[in-house]
Amino acid sequence: MADVSGVWDPTDQREWLRMAANQSLPALMISVAITGGAHGKEINPNHPETPEEQAAHTQECYRLGASLVHVHVRRPDNLSWTTSKPEDYRKVNALIREKCPEIIINNTTGPGTGADSEEARLASTKANPEVCSLDMGPLAVKGKLKKRLPPLTGRPEDIEFDNDIMTVTYSQTEKYAKIMLEKGIKPELEVWHTGQYWLVHNLIEKGLVKPPYMIQFVMGFSSGVYATPKELLHLMECAPRPSVYSVLGVGLLQIPMVAMGIILGINVRTGMEDNVLYGKRELCTGNAQLVEKVVRMAREYGREIATPRQARLMLRLSEKPSRYD
Repeated sequence: MADVSGVWDPTDQREWLRMAANQSLPALMISVAITGGAHGKEINPNHPETPEEQAAHTQECYRLGASLVHVHVRRPDNLSWTTSKPEDYRKVNALIREKCPEIIINNTTGPGTGADSEEARLASTKANPEVCSLDMGPLAVKGKLKKRLPPLTGRPEDIEFDNDIMTVTYSQTEKYAKIMLEKGIKPELEVWHTGQYWLVHNLIEKGLVKPPYMIQFVMGFSSGVYATPKELLHLMECAPRPSVYSVLGVGLLQIPMVAMGIILGINVRTGMEDNVLYGKRELCTGNAQLVEKVVRMAREYGREIATPRQARLMLRLSEKPSRYD
């Protein structure tokens, strides 16, 4: 079992007071979700879609202070769709590793446009990531994907969906967690509301995830928890211990959730998967602009930025970054 001594518990009020008063809250791990599996250049032309664009965006974020990158990979022949081929993930992972020698590579196992199948969800686990996301429950999904005009490929018409469900079952989470355990991949448990802790505890009780548990709070998504301070505090209070927490907010709710994460002493996720805006009605120029904003906010609040090496120690990952040669 991993050594979990010294794992920071931000819900310990006396410890938080002591550390905040001394400006010694733990270094902030910044995760950047560069692409996502749905929207793309049709809503922000700066969105990275090709492997080369994804690697270039990641390098910029890495230089600014991102210690983790969350990766979705698109089909080479149709960049509006998510790939179901491990070799596509391995190509992107290899390009990122070449440009970012120490960054932690976190591949998705979530569904994406055009590839909502078990084959697609598990493709990334075969590409030697260090971390993989693992959704902890089903969600009702509603929204619209805008059409892509030439020269963009795929989706010639708007797609509206209001009767869809992102399916996640106990057996699926057990299967995926077991595969990750066998491959030495750390699961990032994606929690969208407190009811999903039933599935988290099921994995813990069956020995399929190891402490410290890596928990990503997803705030403000359709049928998930509201992106409010009250709900974030509740998610933290209900979480298993010992855990390493990160928070994200959807759209412009990203900024208040990042601010809350910085103040509370937990970690944060930013990036164009979750938000394509820099400000109200202002498209961001790329992932780097979003990371730069987080770094600036953290420094104003007295939080140092975690290096990838510090992040590996916090998460109890191998000190040696994954290789693709």
